[in-house]
Amino acid sequence: MGIFTKIFKPKVENRLSTTPVFYTGQSTTGVDITEQSALRSAAVYACVRVISEAIGSLPLKIYEHSGGSMQAKVDHSLYDILHLAPNPEMTSLDLRETLTVHLLLYGNAYAQIIRNSLGQVHSLYPLLPNKMDVNRNDDGEIYYTYWKNYDEARPNEKSGGTTLAAHEVLHIHGLSFDGLVGYSPIALARNAIGMAVATENYGATFFANGANPGGILEHPGTLDDHDAIRKTWEALYKGKGSHRVAVLEDGMKFHQVGIPPEQAQFLETRKFQLNEIARIFKVPPHMIGDLEKSTFSNIEHQSMEFVKFTLTPWVERFEQAMNTKLLSPGERKKYIIKFNLDGLLRGDYATRMNGYAIGRQNGWLSANDIRGLENMNPLPSEEGGDEYLVNGNMISIKDAAAGVAYKKEDSNNG
Repeated sequence: MGIFTKIFKPKVENRLSTTPVFYTGQSTTGVDITEQSALRSAAVYACVRVISEAIGSLPLKIYEHSGGSMQAKVDHSLYDILHLAPNPEMTSLDLRETLTVHLLLYGNAYAQIIRNSLGQVHSLYPLLPNKMDVNRNDDGEIYYTYWKNYDEARPNEKSGGTTLAAHEVLHIHGLSFDGLVGYSPIALARNAIGMAVATENYGATFFANGANPGGILEHPGTLDDHDAIRKTWEALYKGKGSHRVAVLEDGMKFHQVGIPPEQAQFLETRKFQLNEIARIFKVPPHMIGDLEKSTFSNIEHQSMEFVKFTLTPWVERFEQAMNTKLLSPGERKKYIIKFNLDGLLRGDYATRMNGYAIGRQNGWLSANDIRGLENMNPLPSEEGGDEYLVNGNMISIKDAAAGVAYKKEDSNNG
């Protein structure tokens, strides 16, 4: 079953577009910034990679919820698609990582939903967001048009369009003004990213020239061929030859001009832009290599804040879109698709052990509950693995309850 096996036909031809116009292009620094060229910035690449790899590596399963508890539903048709392989060409990690990259760069992520003859989800295939148009017809129906032959360099030359109904597309979007289509973070922050790319380009050019700014050749007399002397000087002493010894004749002098990088605050500018881009993606600077303000006492809390305030909103977007599009209304009452963030929220070993001890002593964690959280094999029930203890004499709740009942009975008999 390939992509686009079923084509949706809109009821009317009068289409009302909901696709926003992305103002990517040249930034105020003169650098062209698009969603793909932005990855040339090391900070953008690092932020996108950190978030996409984190979401791609999280456990994703379908659970059956009943009576306040949830159990993984391994025999559901969606389990393998979400947890292992969404299609024959990709793993679950590959798909989620790809969709997250699209989401972070374009503000939207799309995947086509392929169903079998029973209406069950058979596979998911990612679609490039720059080739997708989102439209609404006069009846209020949302539908998607995918332009297979679209080229960003020639935006008016779209061809090979395929129309898909709303239920055939898994659409996850970021920050949005209409609640339907997200805006590209790269387009909105193109000036900040453009400045980062411009400073990187400046640094590369500066050091390619041997870290020596331009200068003036002064001659006491009159020169007939200025260009020849300039070209000869640049051929000998520019770039790789910048550290060679210069030999000047006929009273000629070299005067160095230009602003040294420390005076132009080159390094400070690069550092500020790194933090500016980290701020855009809500990534702690230490996660993209800036350890200046990180210490042993705060780096763990920064990492946990990354999970709570950066990953969690993206994860919620994934979960709600998947639950809406991949489960039928009847299934939503019984099943739920959910990521597991517990592993990322765990503290260090000493902190976890202290928390387990409190839970164990106060009766809300059993030995097997704790062993399960640490990926250890459970203890047999006959050895007390599933018993809950209460503080005091560390006896089981069952024995404590039996003792209370015995005392009451004894008191009544007395």
